[in-house]
Amino acid sequence: MSNTMSKYTRFIAATIAIAWFTTVNSPGAHAAGDAPIPPRQDWSFSGMFGTFDRASAQRGLQVYREVCAACHSLNLVNFRHLEGIGYKESQIKAMAAEVEVTDGPNDEGEMFERSGIPADRFPSPYPNTKAAAAANNGKAPPDLSLIAKARNYGGDSALRFSIKQPAGFSLGADYLYALLTGYEDAPPGFEVAEGGAYNKYYPGHVIAMSAPLDDEAVEYQDGTKATVAQMAKDVTVFLSWAAEPELEARKTMGIKVLLFLIIMTGLLYAVKRKIWEDVH
Repeated sequence: MSNTMSKYTRFIAATIAIAWFTTVNSPGAHAAGDAPIPPRQDWSFSGMFGTFDRASAQRGLQVYREVCAACHSLNLVNFRHLEGIGYKESQIKAMAAEVEVTDGPNDEGEMFERSGIPADRFPSPYPNTKAAAAANNGKAPPDLSLIAKARNYGGDSALRFSIKQPAGFSLGADYLYALLTGYEDAPPGFEVAEGGAYNKYYPGHVIAMSAPLDDEAVEYQDGTKATVAQMAKDVTVFLSWAAEPELEARKTMGIKVLLFLIIMTGLLYAVKRKIWEDVH
């Protein structure tokens, strides 16, 4: 019996090891080709008990609105969702009112312009995808709503924001931060096509988007110094929140479930001991 259990245990361990090795060394884990794996960053929202840094996320929203929104949409985020990063209702209403939204039709069957309301989504910088592509050398800039989940160097997307992953994996947030800070002069002999820019973390190293951030590109309302690294970190935090706005609630629920299972296991074990205490 013990030999059978030992063989079964070894089989399970071997299966887990093979699955782990396959995942870490899958094409997705090295999808960037010869681009280096982005350095791991210490994000506040990583880990089982991680939470979003509200101040950083609010600064990231400012970077998005003043820099990124000129080309990139955020189609899945409504203004009212900003309550999740600490904005008050009055602030959200004021922010939404700054944009003009096409609505309708009215009673005459015509579309009309109105001021935004909290229920509206963030406006797109272009009326449609074709217009976006025409304005950007034939390729429309990606929507940023889920970009932190879409850009990943391997690993289960359900785990990326939940546990500290070992070397070989990288959070989508790591990639975004590395991309925004990875612009530099091309090495000697490396040709960059016209209209492109060299980025050491982008697959192939040539990216159509020029460096979007410069020191002091924005003036933070809280007085934080707006370096490229700081802005890249803040906008990454904001986009990570936009991709997973329910992250903290899911973690809280998961912890409650784990505690429930631990307590229930203890109770069941105690009942089992009580029922069978006279058998032996």
